[in-house]
Amino acid sequence: MLDILFRDDFMVAIDKPSGLLVHRTTLDRHETEFAVQRLRDQIGQRVWPVHRLDRGTSGVLVFALNPEAAHALAQQFAAHLPAKRYLAVVRGHPPEAGDIDHPLRRIDDAIDPRAAREGAEPVAAQPALTRYRRRAVAEMPVAIDRYPASRYALVEAMPLTGRTHQIRRHLKHIAHPIIGDATYGKGAHNRYVATLCDEPRLLLACIHMHIRHPVSGEDIALRCRPGNAFEQLAQVFGWDAALLSPA
Repeated sequence: MLDILFRDDFMVAIDKPSGLLVHRTTLDRHETEFAVQRLRDQIGQRVWPVHRLDRGTSGVLVFALNPEAAHALAQQFAAHLPAKRYLAVVRGHPPEAGDIDHPLRRIDDAIDPRAAREGAEPVAAQPALTRYRRRAVAEMPVAIDRYPASRYALVEAMPLTGRTHQIRRHLKHIAHPIIGDATYGKGAHNRYVATLCDEPRLLLACIHMHIRHPVSGEDIALRCRPGNAFEQLAQVFGWDAALLSPA
């Protein structure tokens, strides 16, 4: 059963588990289970996805319950109006806070399959901005790569634009890739941390979102926990207070 965070006659929000695709996509033609399908079957009515989370990312995911609400919510996301906060575990110790202002090119996905098509014209990079702050750090006496110890940090990230894989690509850009990221991260660190939390997942979770109700315009705050893998790591790294601090 999916964990429902909010539901009324117009919209529903869930805590999407890591590993679940939002809907059918060209990224995995063989997948047969999606959040859209599972939620529809669970609540017994059609749902309309209005934004996306990467397959490996967990957390707040919003659906509309009719076409009019879908249009209103999709407009908010297109204008980057919902305020979103993510937690990530990254390699290394980034600065305490900062803005990553780095344009990103469109990449091949279900929405823009032409981006990586052979022979297609290059697609211009789009402005992309992510604000972050460091919540906690840890250092483990384990040699990985060329360093005698391994450093990690708990980071809160706030994307101010909505590019594909934005947080993942931006954190890699500042040399602090997210743990568990098979595309942009480091395999040795991914494998080591997976042994600590007993779950080889992308350690990125949308834990908080402010959104306007599509009919009333009321501000709705949606929150969820980051997940078991984060909580197990918090015990190992001594991050319990930092993990549970208000967003």
